[in-house]
Amino acid sequence: MDLYFECKSGISGDMSVAALLDLGASQEKLEKALASMNLDNEFKYVISKKSINAIMATDFDVILPEHKHDEHTLEHSHHHHEHRNLDDVNAIIDKVDTSDNAKNLAKKIFRIVAEAESKVHGKDIKDVHFHEVGAIDSIADIVSFAVLFDDLNPQKVYFSTLTEGQGFVECQHGKLPVPVPAVCEIAAQYHLPLKITDNNGEMVTPTGAAIAAALYTGAKLPEEIIIEKTGYGAGKRPYSNPILRVMSICEKGE
Repeated sequence: MDLYFECKSGISGDMSVAALLDLGASQEKLEKALASMNLDNEFKYVISKKSINAIMATDFDVILPEHKHDEHTLEHSHHHHEHRNLDDVNAIIDKVDTSDNAKNLAKKIFRIVAEAESKVHGKDIKDVHFHEVGAIDSIADIVSFAVLFDDLNPQKVYFSTLTEGQGFVECQHGKLPVPVPAVCEIAAQYHLPLKITDNNGEMVTPTGAAIAAALYTGAKLPEEIIIEKTGYGAGKRPYSNPILRVMSICEKGE
């Protein structure tokens, strides 16, 4: 079995996780892995079905607790995850109840993002404190994706051109141009094919680009394929068709 990621509506971490779940990757393994992280106080997640343009897709939503004001201590709760670096993230991944292959893939994806962020911000990789990247939702997305990908265990992986939007996106550092700098770095470093459309907004996130980079071989999709099953992963962005399709395929004649 091979996998084909059709990224005509972009790619993000949550869309990738959702598409693999929709394709039939083990939700049980995913739940076990996320529970083993012992970060229940930092995030919850919801897996649901969602209709997008009348296509029923799976949605994977990581929910972070609100910054609550505690009247008794008169302090705002500060989430320590905002200042994790790559070593901290790797330490979390090491404790996950999953295979070594899944852990290695998760670390590889994170390292790709870390290298891009370090270059964009002009910092040593050890000094990159992930605010957004290492925010807990990215850790959850990347670990989840690695666990599910390992469960499916495809022989080959193919990617379509990554379709991106344009304009600007708001983030902690202010307004960033789309594609955001980290995505540009990852695309350049790993020779990912990009297509810029006139869609307004970000369609390829750094996590999505890093997932593609970690698995991209440059292999062209065979001329004729047999589609065994299609998984639909729902996106959260308000553009016209936020769905990542991942197909389980084999070559004709195999």
